[in-house]
Amino acid sequence: MSAADTADVPRATGPLAGVRVLDLSSVIMGPLATQLLGDLGAEVIVVEPARGDTSRAMGPGPLRQLSGISLNLLRNKRNVAINIKHPDGQRAVLDLAATCDVLVTNLRPGSLARAGLAYADVAGVRPDIVYCEAHGYATGTPREDDPAYDDIMQAEAGIADAARRVGGSPAVAPTLVADKVCGLTIAYAVLAALYRRAVTGEGDHVEVPMWDTVAAFVLVEHGSAAIARPPLGPAGYPRILTPNRRPWRTRDGWLMVLPYTREHYDAIFAATGRDDLLGDERYSTGHQRIANAAFLYDQVGRMLESRTTAEWLIFFREHDVPAGAVGSLDDLVDALPEAEHPHAGRYKVIPPPVRFAAAPQNVRLPAPLIGEHTEEVLAELGYDEGKVASLRAAGALGTAPAEFA
Repeated sequence: MSAADTADVPRATGPLAGVRVLDLSSVIMGPLATQLLGDLGAEVIVVEPARGDTSRAMGPGPLRQLSGISLNLLRNKRNVAINIKHPDGQRAVLDLAATCDVLVTNLRPGSLARAGLAYADVAGVRPDIVYCEAHGYATGTPREDDPAYDDIMQAEAGIADAARRVGGSPAVAPTLVADKVCGLTIAYAVLAALYRRAVTGEGDHVEVPMWDTVAAFVLVEHGSAAIARPPLGPAGYPRILTPNRRPWRTRDGWLMVLPYTREHYDAIFAATGRDDLLGDERYSTGHQRIANAAFLYDQVGRMLESRTTAEWLIFFREHDVPAGAVGSLDDLVDALPEAEHPHAGRYKVIPPPVRFAAAPQNVRLPAPLIGEHTEEVLAELGYDEGKVASLRAAGALGTAPAEFA
């Protein structure tokens, strides 16, 4: 994208318009956080190695540089390819950081230190920076430099054990729960630090350890009876930990239903001729409904095959019982709006889910190619063509490898 093209980019309208973010992250967790900040109006500049971020190769896509995942994950960002292992590359990143309000990274502490991009280094050029580092384990612990990915966090922080209690064997969720929860946590942590800076003028060094974040997320409900001292029972929320909490077959499909009150169960049992269960003590109070969730869900689930999904949905809406048909991933994608990418062609856009009446979010920039904005961004820092050429010749700037051509 040329400078002329940049002038044609719609202006940021979200509540973070005017905030400048430097993104030194990769894969899903960090890029999701900065995508959210970009959707909220922030100007996001990604520093990416020439070999390309992992998300670019996560599954098929219309270009070798752009997978279906990266088409949305990398949007609303400009991209510079800088070799942060090269001293001149490190200097360029610090020059860029000096112009930014926020830095987000999921590089491990050792990598940041070796690159001269630890908090102290960056605060030396931008004292009021909001510097957010997110990695597997908290700094100062024996595991601070251990590699960490979503699957590992799901296993270590309780998700796999919760699945074991339901199905008999440990299992991980079929979605990147840990990465996405941590991405959301990074975003809200940055927003809180920006608010504090607006009030006090001070930046902050923010840390989002994945293990701590996912464990806190899981224990919201699964701390349960074990939270009290002394414990009143084992960890794990009983209503959730039953295999009967699942979609059940109807006459023509699948339906998820969650009777929540005594009136809900009364309506269902009366409509299905289960007079033997009407007024049963096992659903008389909230405590009883939780303790007997496995039995109650099984009874309701077995009844669903007597009607079609549409018939049940009408019934449940009439009686205000929470219920929904099982939606397919393909149908979810098909329902998305489309846009035109300058290099990749038509693609489906995942719209920002939050709506602001006064400061609406917008998708302004399509996912960039590797290093697409290197010259443009460095020029904004005052680097002339000669300096950029010398940096490139020295290996401080990257060029996408042949497999991404």
